[in-house]
Amino acid sequence: MPLPSVQQRALQVLDLLRRRYPTPATHLVARNPWELLVATVLAAQCTDERVNKVTPHLFALWPDPAALACATQEALEEVIHSTGFYRNKAKNLLGAARRVTEVHGGEVPRTMDELVQLPGVARKTANVVLWGGFGVNEGIAVDTHVKRIVHRMGLTKETDPVAVERDLMRLYPREAWGDVNHMLVWFGRHVCDARKPLCEQCEMAGICAKVGVGKEDAPAAPRKGRKPGAVAAKSGRSGTRGRKTASTKDAGEDAAQEAASAGQAHETGTKPMRGRRGKSGGGDA
Repeated sequence: MPLPSVQQRALQVLDLLRRRYPTPATHLVARNPWELLVATVLAAQCTDERVNKVTPHLFALWPDPAALACATQEALEEVIHSTGFYRNKAKNLLGAARRVTEVHGGEVPRTMDELVQLPGVARKTANVVLWGGFGVNEGIAVDTHVKRIVHRMGLTKETDPVAVERDLMRLYPREAWGDVNHMLVWFGRHVCDARKPLCEQCEMAGICAKVGVGKEDAPAAPRKGRKPGAVAAKSGRSGTRGRKTASTKDAGEDAAQEAASAGQAHETGTKPMRGRRGKSGGGDA
């Protein structure tokens, strides 16, 4: 039986996601838009659980943008070291704190154009902050979970995060944009795993295109001139180098997503404040 149209499937997916996750929200613990912005920046290539362990100490030392703007790079690096890529994150957070303090009077700006001018903030993070902090649906945050899942489901053929976002914005009603990210992130963690999706347990199996499913675990072809199964001569070198390469690649992809910026403005909508959560509940930004 042929699959329904992309638009029909997208709406079916939304309905099934809402049934599975009736109260979607981010896993990041944040009491206000500034804390959500900081946590989202730290969450790049890091688990929300780790970020939530770091931010209480960070905000105890520097509770607002003005306080963080006075911190040293070295002091901030020490606090956020465990989140990974800490030098660049520290540099961006200090720059963002100074700009919020000096340009915006200590208040996180409420528009996409102003947010993406903050160091370390591009469209993905801005969407998370606008929805979670202000209830504004400006777009759909496309992180690695969202990008992977919607491509697998056949809802887009695009690979660039901005192009993926535009496709999703056409498929989903504006009032659902903020929750689409959270629900897909949860779904990616619980069911639609990158390497081993639980298709046999998935309520969307009948409408999913399953693009690329079954190919993730295929063995890589051996390089020319090397025997299959050859490993580095020195003990432990291969595994260490492999992890470093993967991490660098992931960081590059995340940086590319954050560097992308949609060249199309959208009318702003509002909903009640969604950023203040004391419990876990959503996904990586």
